[in-house]
Amino acid sequence: MDKFNLISIFVAVVDTNGFAGAARKLNISPPAVTRAINELETRLNVRLLTRTTRSVRVTDAGARYVEDCRRIIAELADADESVGGAHGVPRGRLTLTAPMLFGAKFVTPIVTEYLQRYSEVGATCLFLDRVVNMMDEGVDVAIRIGELPDSSMQAIRVGQVRSVICASPAYLKKHGIPKSPDDLHNHTIISANSVTPAPEWKLVGNGVDHSVKLQSRLNTSTNDSAVVAAVAGFGLTRLLSYQIADYLRDGQLKTVLGDFEPRMLPIHVVHREGRHASQKARAFIDLAVERLRANTALN
Repeated sequence: MDKFNLISIFVAVVDTNGFAGAARKLNISPPAVTRAINELETRLNVRLLTRTTRSVRVTDAGARYVEDCRRIIAELADADESVGGAHGVPRGRLTLTAPMLFGAKFVTPIVTEYLQRYSEVGATCLFLDRVVNMMDEGVDVAIRIGELPDSSMQAIRVGQVRSVICASPAYLKKHGIPKSPDDLHNHTIISANSVTPAPEWKLVGNGVDHSVKLQSRLNTSTNDSAVVAAVAGFGLTRLLSYQIADYLRDGQLKTVLGDFEPRMLPIHVVHREGRHASQKARAFIDLAVERLRANTALN
């Protein structure tokens, strides 16, 4: 088997965390994947993967090698696109992901502007309140909120948001305004995106970290429903500043414990294209970076 096929199979094994997953992704048999990895390790005279009956783990040498392999594959794809004229006009289908409410409010206008500019491109938007595995789900560009883990992805910072505690004026008038993190125990708590009835809110005051474990009366799987409950005067909830910006401006919600807000969370545009992004991805990334950085709600 030629070297390019060998490294393509190796990258697929790493990306799918196993031989069977790589076989499904590449539409080849599991034995063919096993033979390819054995041949590659023999040629290199180094162990790239550690296999057990339950898992496949990348060795230190394999982790270094897979990054080089990804770069080679990306640059070859870029060369193919250049020869085919793909760098002249963006074309194809762009797949992107973002948090649900952020995607609807901030990303959708960018996507529609992008599609109006480039008639030969289509887009698929995955707006989900979970972290999408870009490799597994074929995502070209992601908008991430929060600190990023170390990875091979490229990231461009475009803004930041606050994590805020809020309630309606009517609720605060009736139940009082909390002055310290401990006061939260005396309030009705609405917990968004929590799988347990006891969320833990991390706060910072005077340089000291506070971790407050609370018993929520209402757990909800969506931020939108937490906003509705808070606006209705049911209790206190904790959300990101962009999620309630309109309600704060209209006076339907007010923030509390502002002196204890944790550090701001960065917003990044993340992509997996490497040094030579495809034209469809590069054009969207450039537009998204420009529009998000110019948005005062995010900066």
